[in-house]
Parts: sequence; C-alpha cells; structure tokens
Amino acid sequence: MTTDTTPLLRNHVKEKLSRGEPVYSMTVRLVRTVDVASIAYTAGFDSVYIDMEHSSFPLEAAGQICLACNHLGVTPLVRVPGLDTAFIARVLDSGAMGIIVPDVQTAEAARAAVAAVKHAPLGNRSLAGAAPQLNFQTLPPDRVVRELDDASMVVVMVESREGLDAVEEIAQVPGVDMILVGANDLSVDLGIAGKMDDPQIDAAFHRVIAACRANNKHIGLGGLGNWPDLIRKYLDLGAGYVSTGNDITFLSAMAAQKRRQFD
Repeated sequence: MTTDTTPLLRNHVKEKLSRGEPVYSMTVRLVRTVDVASIAYTAGFDSVYIDMEHSSFPLEAAGQICLACNHLGVTPLVRVPGLDTAFIARVLDSGAMGIIVPDVQTAEAARAAVAAVKHAPLGNRSLAGAAPQLNFQTLPPDRVVRELDDASMVVVMVESREGLDAVEEIAQVPGVDMILVGANDLSVDLGIAGKMDDPQIDAAFHRVIAACRANNKHIGLGGLGNWPDLIRKYLDLGAGYVSTGNDITFLSAMAAQKRRQFD
C-alpha cells in the first residue's frame, strides 16, 4: 500500500514567484473583518499582508482574515512587530502562510526568523497539531510538518544601513524565501526620507537584487507604491513581489477623489 504524498497545501505566491511571475500584494492595517479578503481577491491581488507592526491589529482578527484568504487563494502573510518566537508561532497557528520580519540587520537574525517559522530540522517551531491552513484535518505529524514547512514563507526585511551592509550574508541563510526592501525606513535611515529616486536607494535595490539572485532568493519591493516606473524598473531587474500600498491609503485616496467630483 502506498501513501499519497500529493501536497494538500499550496502557497500561490511561492508558485508564481518560482515561475518568474510578478506578485502583487495589498497591505491590511485598517480593516478588521474578513470582507477585506474578498475585496483583495476581487481586485486581483495575489496576496495580502497583515501589518501587525504598524497597527493595533488583534491576533484574532488577523487569523480570521488569514483563513478567509486561504479559501480564496489569496496568500496571507503577516508582518510581526519583531523576532518574538512565541508570537510568530501563534500567528502561524492562526492561519498565516508566512511571516514578514521587519528590520533584519544580521544573518543571525535571519536564521532566528527561519527557526521560528520552520519545524526541525531547519527550525524549532512547535507542532500544534491540526492546522487551520489544512482545514484542521487530522494527519500524521510528519505529513503536517512537511505540508506546513513546504508552504510557509520566511520574508525578512532590509530597511536600514546595517541590514543593507549585511544583505549578502542574509541572502545566504537557508530557509529565507525573500528579502523585502523597506524603502521608506531605509530612506529615513540614509537621511533621504521619501526620496525613492535618490541614487542611494537605487544602489540599495541593485545590491539587494544582486545578493538575492546569487543565492536563489526572491526580491520584494516595499515603499514604492507611488512610484510605478521604479517598480517596473526593478521588476525588470529580477524583483518579483510588489507591496502596492495599504487599505488606509487606498480608502483615503478614493475618498478624496470622490469628494473632488462635487467641487
């Protein structure tokens, strides 16, 4: 008798990136209900990432949105406030398909992120049992570990001078799937706040892209939502994941546009 090893769990972002296709993400900071998953799906986004670093987002709401996204094929990632292993485990156990860790400055921090997301032997995540990502099916533990580890993503953010200086070492860490450049914070740290067309930012993106391509990692673009020409430029150079903006700015922009129609 043979055991079926066909994967039950799919990460559509990982699949698209592996095919060399661009991935577009919507950041969720405001909306606490599952409706935002359907909005993202209808709008054509491949992914949402729930920002628990720069919001008061509760874990329960994040988990519900992750579950809704998973059923729609919109890959849910969660940006955590930092490298808190226990909190990362709870986020994953609530349904997230990956973790985004902000301001990673060393290879050691990147290895800690991998250890928090993956089970042994690559990491040390605790096995929680039936997983929401697998619709709470009862499966052999080794199957659960394989499914979750194969599908989950580890995304580390480079958004400081220190992180940029260590990006070649960070890109070599096994288990890291993507380096996401946080251009907003990076520009602040470099003393050129908001100047995304500055040569220093351009050099930073080129350095990250080169490090990722040399180590078979994916490249993410953050902070360039208002710079479509730059997004296209870096996509052409090998970037794949685009953080387009968040629900607050989308709502504010459309509200202002609607109001101006009556002037």
